Amino acid sequence: MAVHGVGNSFGTGISGSRLEELRALKAAAHVRELADGLDISPERIDLDFAYYADTLHTGSPAQGESANDFLDDPLAQDMLTAWAQELGVPDEVSQGHATVPLRALSSWVARRFDLAEGPLRVFLRTLFPEVAVYLRADDAPERTAAREEVAARIARHRPRVVIAHSLGSVVAYEALHAHPDLQPDLFLTLGSPLALPRAVFERLIPPPRPTGPALRGARLPGQTRWVNIADPGDPVAVPPRLGRHFDGVALDHTTVISPLFHFHHSTNYLKSATTAATLAPYLGL
Repeated sequence: MAVHGVGNSFGTGISGSRLEELRALKAAAHVRELADGLDISPERIDLDFAYYADTLHTGSPAQGESANDFLDDPLAQDMLTAWAQELGVPDEVSQGHATVPLRALSSWVARRFDLAEGPLRVFLRTLFPEVAVYLRADDAPERTAAREEVAARIARHRPRVVIAHSLGSVVAYEALHAHPDLQPDLFLTLGSPLALPRAVFERLIPPPRPTGPALRGARLPGQTRWVNIADPGDPVAVPPRLGRHFDGVALDHTTVISPLFHFHHSTNYLKSATTAATLAPYLGL
C-alpha cells in the first residue's frame, strides 16, 4: 500500500470510475519505481494506492514575481516559520519579521541544500497549505476524511507493507493509531516530517507524551515494524531521525538518494537501494 505526499491532487470533482483509473495509474507508477530499485519485474509487486488529496484541496498555489511573500493562510505561514527555525535560518533572513518571508527563506534553503530556488518556492507554496489544512484542528473534517480514507484502503486490502511519503506518513501514522486492528507487518516512512516541532509533532493524534524533559511520540499499535528513510539533503524530512522522537522506530536510515530537482520527490525514495533492501524480505526476495 502506498500513501502519497503533498502535490498529488487529481483535481476537483473527480469521482467514480475516473478516480479509480487515476488511482490505478498512480499505483502502476509506484510499482515501476519500486521494481526498478528492486531489479525485479513489476508483475511481482501487488500495490494499492491510497488517495486522500481531494479532502485537502487548497486551490492552486500563487506563482510568479507578483506572488505575496507570505502564505495567505496564517497557520501555514506559522508552520513555514517553525520549519525555518528548525533548519536554523539566520536572523538576517527573517528581516525582523515575526514570520519569515517566503522569498528570503527559499533563497536561503536553496543555497544551503544546493537546490533550484524557483521550484523550491513553488513547492513550499503547496506543502505548507496542505499540511495546515490537515493539522488545523483535531476534529477538522478534512483531517478525519483523509485519515479514514487511508484506513479504509488498508482495511480493504490488508497489505503487509504500508509505504508512506511526506505528509502521507502523518496521515498513515494517525490512521494506524485510529484503527489499531490495522497492523501491517511493516510501516515504511519516506521523507517524513512527523517530528517537525511546532508545526507537526505536537499536533499529532495521539499527542506526544512527556518523557523526562522531552516529548516522545507514540509507537504504532501491535507488532508493526517501523522503518524510516530520510535523505539528509531533503529539507522536508526534518529532523531526519524519527527514532529520537518516537518510540518503536526499528531502523532510521539517513541516505543520500536524491538529485537536485527532485529533492523530496517520492520517485527517488522508491527507487533507492535502501528502500529495496527494506522491502525485499517482505516480497520473498
